[in-house]
Amino acid sequence: MVRPYVRTGGRVRPDRDVRLESVVVAAPGPAGELGPDARRVMSLFAVGRGGLAVADIAAALQLPPSTVRIIVSSLMDSGHLASPAPAAGDQPRNDLLQKVLDGLRELV
Repeated sequence: MVRPYVRTGGRVRPDRDVRLESVVVAAPGPAGELGPDARRVMSLFAVGRGGLAVADIAAALQLPPSTVRIIVSSLMDSGHLASPAPAAGDQPRNDLLQKVLDGLRELV
């Protein structure tokens, strides 16, 4: 068994705000030296595959989520992974959200 702090190079927190629900995609860019766990993360991103949530990566690799958050943060810093930004007009209107909430409350 390899301790999490060994897997992360002694880091205990990610440098970025990487949450379990954060979706990341493989970014075109440098293919420099990667450690074994970083290579395992990158192997999950097959050609044509979309993004993966950090929680899904942790489950697939059977690693602690806190460790995966740090590894993903490092891969984002090195340019291997990116987090897609939501489109500006991709937000639902407040009145629509209120109608959905009211409908859900009626069901309960």
